Amino acid sequence: MDIQRLLLFAVFALSGLYLWNMWQHDQELKHPKTVTQTQTTNATTGATNAVPAAPDVPTAAPSPTASTPVANNNASALPLVKIATDLYTVEIDPVGGVITQMALLKQPDALDKTKPYYVLQKNEERTFVAQTGLTGEGMPNHRTTYEVLSTQRELKDGEKSFDLRLGATAANGDHVEQILTFHRDNYVIDVTFKVTNKSAAAITPYAYFQFTRDTKESIKRSSMAPKAYTGPVIFNDADKFKKVGFDDLDKFAADPTRKPSFTPSNDNGWVAMIEHYFVTAWALPDSNNIQREFYARKIGDGLYSAGMLLPLGSIAPGASAEVTVPLYAGPQEQDVLKGLAKDLNRVVDYGVFTVIAAPMFWLLKFLHNLIGNWGWSIIAMTFLIRLVFYPLNAAAARSMAKMRVVAPKLKVLQEQFKDDKQQLQVKMMEMYRQEKINPLGGCLPILIQMPFFIALYWVLLSAAELRYAPWLGWITDLSAPDPWYLLPVLYAVSAFLQMKLSPTPISDPVQARMMQMMPVVFSVLFIFFPSGLVLYWLVSNLLQIAQQWHVNRMLEREAAAKRA
Repeated sequence: MDIQRLLLFAVFALSGLYLWNMWQHDQELKHPKTVTQTQTTNATTGATNAVPAAPDVPTAAPSPTASTPVANNNASALPLVKIATDLYTVEIDPVGGVITQMALLKQPDALDKTKPYYVLQKNEERTFVAQTGLTGEGMPNHRTTYEVLSTQRELKDGEKSFDLRLGATAANGDHVEQILTFHRDNYVIDVTFKVTNKSAAAITPYAYFQFTRDTKESIKRSSMAPKAYTGPVIFNDADKFKKVGFDDLDKFAADPTRKPSFTPSNDNGWVAMIEHYFVTAWALPDSNNIQREFYARKIGDGLYSAGMLLPLGSIAPGASAEVTVPLYAGPQEQDVLKGLAKDLNRVVDYGVFTVIAAPMFWLLKFLHNLIGNWGWSIIAMTFLIRLVFYPLNAAAARSMAKMRVVAPKLKVLQEQFKDDKQQLQVKMMEMYRQEKINPLGGCLPILIQMPFFIALYWVLLSAAELRYAPWLGWITDLSAPDPWYLLPVLYAVSAFLQMKLSPTPISDPVQARMMQMMPVVFSVLFIFFPSGLVLYWLVSNLLQIAQQWHVNRMLEREAAAKRA
């Protein structure tokens, strides 16, 4: 296989992978709306228990019977509790203490920069909420009406935090308090359940912390734009980072006997819902060493739930017990996430290229701390990457330059053997040997660097820090496509220049036309790509052009010296 065929193979392989990614993303958004009876599996005993009439209320795994929810007394349609801090506003429904809306004041909406981004919301268009409750006979859950016990609604000047307290009474008289603690300069909300046993016998309640959402994304994206994973993620030492896609939950709902793709029980780990640039996570630190039961399932009507169950232990009559789980709902800022729970920063998912991509992001952030602009930092990192791979690129450029020198001879051979493709290949290989040219010499260095280029691609695609980050003039958001299409056009021009400097003598006219179309095809794709990615490819192309021009001049001088 000669160099042009190898290049075409690489181009079509990457294009096929990209199209497959887009198709899978589209399939994730297509889910039947029929309600399927769901079951949960007892992780401790192995028994399978039917979920109660309200399928969004989990069953405590160690219990052989389903919990009986407290009646929902929401007929009065109680007003939502509205909370304000320095980073966000929150709306909490007294029915269940459900967080039905969370607006991030310093994270603009993707379509309207004057509006905040809603990381949680419940309306006619979208459902994505954080729910908590207790399991056990008559215990309050997220469908129980709570009494609002505190009056403060806003973080005051000088305060580091404040609490919102909600109270409810279980059917047997047990007192339950749900406490939400809001902090300054922090996207974490600590959610605490405090249970006081008012009965004459010991109780063993479980608390659950879950997210419920539909499959809709917060913004409409072009079908041509790169796609990021949206859906549940479960992490523990047994599974590490496990994506539990909506399609997987559809399959489990259709066949509850299927084995879950994750370990249901562990004494460490967290559960999250991720989408592009943002994450909501029940981030219980491993230091607690609390046994936790993970679950993810379809609950019908186009909704999916993921969460975990935690035991409060045995509570003697007259005694109290409590459990606290931090809720993080905000941007995927890796340094912040790393400090909340083990490997929570892995929600910034680079896939199989994490080993390469993580150091690249560290370098990009280091450059940003020095330069202060993400666009110039991308350019600086492109220079550094090109510098590291200079020997490989120089070898590739030299091989391409030699191909350029022998291009007239190849053209003669193509004319001479245009009707005998097999003989043409034989003569071309003989000429390569005579001229000491490796036809793959320009391609192999590129293939070696491919994992690094793909890793950088995922870094630039996934970095929440690039969201609404300006670069220069018309580029005010490096995570959004170029509004004037200048970068894609400049890329196309640079690609044509690169082809002129490094012509690949292709005998097949169909292959030749397709190679000539590649700059146009990629520039059209880049119209839908984040401008930060296009900026990287443009600068990389310009550096390659400069290096190829230098090598071409050098070889021309060497050839002139030999002739002299």
